[in-house]
Amino acid sequence: MAIRYHKEETGYLPKGRRLLSAWLREVALEERNCRIEELNYIFCSSEKHRAMNIQFVGHDYFTDIITFDYSSLKEGYVAGDVYIDVETVRDNARIYGTTFGREMHRVIVHGLLHLCGQKDKTPHAEKQMHRKEDKYLALLDEMVGKAAGLKD
Repeated sequence: MAIRYHKEETGYLPKGRRLLSAWLREVALEERNCRIEELNYIFCSSEKHRAMNIQFVGHDYFTDIITFDYSSLKEGYVAGDVYIDVETVRDNARIYGTTFGREMHRVIVHGLLHLCGQKDKTPHAEKQMHRKEDKYLALLDEMVGKAAGLKD
């Protein structure tokens, strides 16, 4: 049940990783009644991410996330490597009028939702993905609130 956070060609790692990991475990349970077997979040530069996008996906453009899925939903677990372009997430936060932290959390849960089987290639599936992201961001807010309450 390992969730790990790595950085490559960037100085960024998310804060509150223990709480993030608890949140992600809850999302996997709620979404697919699955455990997280092995989940690696790799935060990287735009250059590295774009090179991976070209090499593995065949797309020559910047994107915020690439997910490599090693899950076995039939066996009841999710596993994968989730590469996140920190610079593109920062740019998207400005474009969408949100904070960098909020956008990063959205992208983090987006990757897990893909591992849980959620697609986003059609307009309907994209709307469903966005609703689920919002639902789980609200869960994170609730967990952060409860954790803050424990510190009082």
